[in-house]
Amino acid sequence: MSSIKGMAHPGAVGQTDEARVYAKVTWRLIPLLFMCYVVAYLDRVNVGFAKLQMLKDLGFSETVYGLGAGIFFIGYFLFEVPSNNIILHKVGARVWIARVMITWAVISAATMFVTTPTMFYLVRFLLGIAEAGLFPGVILYLTYWYPSKRRSKMIALFMTGIPVAGVIGGPVSGWIMHSMGGMNGWASWQWLFLIEAIPSVIMAVAVLACLQDRVADAKWLTEGERKLIADDIAHDQKQTQSHNLRDGFTNPRVWLMCGIYFFFAIGLYGTGFFLPTLIKNSGATDPLTVGMLTMLPYAAATIAMILVSRSSDARRERRWHITAPAWIGALSWVVAVQFSHNLVVAMAALTVVTCCVVITISQFWCLPTAILSGAAAVAGIAVVNSLGNLSGFLGPFFIGWVSDKTHSTDIGLYVMAVSIFIGGALVLRVKKELVNR
Repeated sequence: MSSIKGMAHPGAVGQTDEARVYAKVTWRLIPLLFMCYVVAYLDRVNVGFAKLQMLKDLGFSETVYGLGAGIFFIGYFLFEVPSNNIILHKVGARVWIARVMITWAVISAATMFVTTPTMFYLVRFLLGIAEAGLFPGVILYLTYWYPSKRRSKMIALFMTGIPVAGVIGGPVSGWIMHSMGGMNGWASWQWLFLIEAIPSVIMAVAVLACLQDRVADAKWLTEGERKLIADDIAHDQKQTQSHNLRDGFTNPRVWLMCGIYFFFAIGLYGTGFFLPTLIKNSGATDPLTVGMLTMLPYAAATIAMILVSRSSDARRERRWHITAPAWIGALSWVVAVQFSHNLVVAMAALTVVTCCVVITISQFWCLPTAILSGAAAVAGIAVVNSLGNLSGFLGPFFIGWVSDKTHSTDIGLYVMAVSIFIGGALVLRVKKELVNR
């Protein structure tokens, strides 16, 4: 007979049932968290579709767009370190995540009333403040439920919300931009912000109804199942080196993580904010066509994320599962620039870029959660996410400014290529024995 965890408790489960227990947890938590991130990312980057008509309607320059798209991350930075994770840790994920989602839904919808650059900057800044707590909060939340050996796949499943937002949002945004202009006297981009804010409110209600804050609150698990998970998490934390709050700010590895994420996020948000424009520049002019073509890179990226995460967990190897995609993505950016006016080649290159960018981001989050635990994870994840995301401000602003000066996005895309290459190189500075487990 196999050994049993929690023999003293009725309903205890055997070690051979461990996979079943975690599958039960995954089916309960991940679809809900995944859908939250889908609607969050959609509200964050749908301005990239609105740009196709919004700039002309309001007389905005590419620099104004780039600054407005990026200023989101200034608000994100100022209000995310470390208060959101600390508050979530104290009041619980259920209430805090629902609060975050309702707030950003209201602000995202309010973007439809923008008429001046100042109003655009303000609403994007407020949206950053509103959304600051979701992503790092969920990453922290997953550490309550999964040991490090299972976390890569769970983070990847959650973060497939990024490409799936593109798969869903591309055609939907394209259809709205193509079909709804003039209804009720509103432009199509105004309808875009209003309609795509509604799912966030729906998901906030679902979070309040369905999410539990911690394993101990999960009445849908037996006592033995709860003990199995608690024992796994406790054993996992004994192997990490940083536990107290101060380590989350002072550990040199945290600052290395900030640097890596900074360079990777330039690629992520450059893709998110400018992919529709790049596809349009390659020869697809109708918003609906752009929306349908945008779906293809994100669909491929969804599959790629899951396959790479499975490989990473199976091999207990993290560094090359991040670095190799980063370097392939950098090369693909160069190809996308060189063949920017050939729709077929450009789409192939942009598809590889999108796959590689989202793989590096999802796999990256296995690093800080393997190095930090306890109170250090609360602060460290917040620090890494907020400081790293400052590149989400610099990248779009730089691309917009360069586009105005040169009437081309080429230099901006080369900068993104160099950036994700550097991020991949920095990953190799992380000691493999710390994260390859």
